[in-house]
Amino acid sequence: MAVPKRKTSPSRAGMRRSHQALPKEQHAECGNCGELKRPHHVCSHCGHYDGREVVAAGGALKGAVRA
Repeated sequence: MAVPKRKTSPSRAGMRRSHQALPKEQHAECGNCGELKRPHHVCSHCGHYDGREVVAAGGALKGAVRA
């Protein structure tokens, strides 16, 4: 079994992990109200998705079923 001859320095370990950072969340403008929302998600401000109202405005979005 291969065993490292020297300890990996923190700098080298950090360089190796430089590609593992989480990407920033993307946001898009709601076509109905203009608020920022996640792409392909129901707008939490007005309840619209894909040009139609899916959830009543101000209602809870958790568990909302798209029709």
